[in-house]
Amino acid sequence: MSATRTLTTSRGTRRREPKSPASEKSHRLRGKILLYVAMSLFGIMFLFPLVFMFVSSLKPDSQILQDIDSPNAFLPVGDISLDNYFGVFERVPVAQFLFNSILVTVLTVGLGLVVNSMAGFALSRLEWKGRIVVLALVIATLIVPFETIAVPMVYWVAQLPTLVFEGGVLKYDFGWLNTYEVQIVPFIANAFSIFLFTQYFSTIPKSLDEAARIDGASWFTIYRRILVPLSGPAFATVAILTFLPAWNQYLWPLMVVQKEELRPVMVGMQYFFQLNTAWGEVMAYTSLITLPVLIVFLVFQRAFVSSIAASGVKG
Repeated sequence: MSATRTLTTSRGTRRREPKSPASEKSHRLRGKILLYVAMSLFGIMFLFPLVFMFVSSLKPDSQILQDIDSPNAFLPVGDISLDNYFGVFERVPVAQFLFNSILVTVLTVGLGLVVNSMAGFALSRLEWKGRIVVLALVIATLIVPFETIAVPMVYWVAQLPTLVFEGGVLKYDFGWLNTYEVQIVPFIANAFSIFLFTQYFSTIPKSLDEAARIDGASWFTIYRRILVPLSGPAFATVAILTFLPAWNQYLWPLMVVQKEELRPVMVGMQYFFQLNTAWGEVMAYTSLITLPVLIVFLVFQRAFVSSIAASGVKG
């Protein structure tokens, strides 16, 4: 029998009898079950590449190619060992590459949060002539692909002054090539991060600024003690969205860093595609460089989801 019954009134009109609480509860339960099933299927589908990568990192090349057309490609069966991981450490300086990527990523994210949030504060809270034009120009840079400005950037960073230590003596020189600075400084200021901070700060009542100014607070004090504590979701969003591109940099370090001791992990991938490709070692290396990203996401997954949701509602 249907969950609702059709009743006829004295005027001949028809109306539906409201569903019972038990029926509504059953309907919501079926909806949740379908939602969780769909989410589980999508999750499994997106996990397949990661499972294949981790499982293949434990197999020799011959078995990887043999299992590629069967379900065994996703199962740790056959000749399983850690030989590929030992081979990775013998072929490339993994520890040095990981150190370089961690250093570059941490400094890029940390300095980016400070610079971009202060720029967003100036664009959203301060009243000054040309503010809207500057914000429009910042947003306009989002449509410019990085590949179109990469070569001019190489020229300009090669002309920048720098201080270097040679033989224990501090010397003045030109050129940022083969340095950590060239991998960090060009990516501290980010147009999307500035726009996100600007939009989020705009949702915070300006009456807080006025009250603080009456009490004698400076604009920097307002930024540090009022805006920053109230903008946790925005900072978490920018940190996550800055972390991933900084960790995955490949083209730019390949162009400006030739010294092996300064290269990040992504550039190390090219070591495995010389002469005969060792697919097992490729999978082992990608597993090693993917592990920090997965750890960061698992540790901060709640902040990631809540920050993305909050930033989508704000502004």
